[in-house]
Amino acid sequence: MEVAEMELGHYEQMIELWNETEGLVLSEADAKPNIERFLRRNAGLSFVCMQDERVVGTIMCGHDGRRGFLYHVAVSRELRGNGIAKRLVERSLDGLRAAGVDKCHLFTLESNDIGNRYWSGTGWERRSGILLYSKDV
Repeated sequence: MEVAEMELGHYEQMIELWNETEGLVLSEADAKPNIERFLRRNAGLSFVCMQDERVVGTIMCGHDGRRGFLYHVAVSRELRGNGIAKRLVERSLDGLRAAGVDKCHLFTLESNDIGNRYWSGTGWERRSGILLYSKDV
């Protein structure tokens, strides 16, 4: 398995993986033009794991100059437990450090038991007292 920089050419396989991943919710923000814009704006921070020309893991990463953010960390169900997510996260965090960003956040749904168990078990601190507000613009 190899880790490669995420490219728009991976899009269809990524969407397929994301749709199969419990706890991962897609929205209009995940339309192909939006992913293309995200990848251009955050070049070198998002990755895929490939096995036999098939996307089996993804991570999207970006930053605002101060803080990094991870999105859509997903691994094929049959390959979980093989360190794929860890490799992808390390690559993105290395990229953030190289860009001078020293803190990273991620969002999970409260009901995403698998994701929440993974993140808390790998040293990520669950924050409390923070409310998230959203608005379509």
